[in-house]
Amino acid sequence: MSASDKSKCESLLGSLSDYVDGSLSEDFCAELERHLAECQDCRVVVDTLRKTVYLYHENASEPAEVPDAVRERLFRCLNLDDYAKH
Repeated sequence: MSASDKSKCESLLGSLSDYVDGSLSEDFCAELERHLAECQDCRVVVDTLRKTVYLYHENASEPAEVPDAVRERLFRCLNLDDYAKH
């Protein structure tokens, strides 16, 4: 992938949330869809985001149970040690 291709991907994927939400302008949406037709990497990103949003909505009514050990590792990785259970 060339630097210009990568730049195009980054530019278009910056509007990915709006695309998945259906709130992009028709022109920009068409441009993004043309790009997705040619770029496997970006299609994977879009498909993953769509699946993530779908799964979130499917499970939104159920409270998330995150094991304490996982929560602590996550907080450490995000430099949020003050919030981790000690």
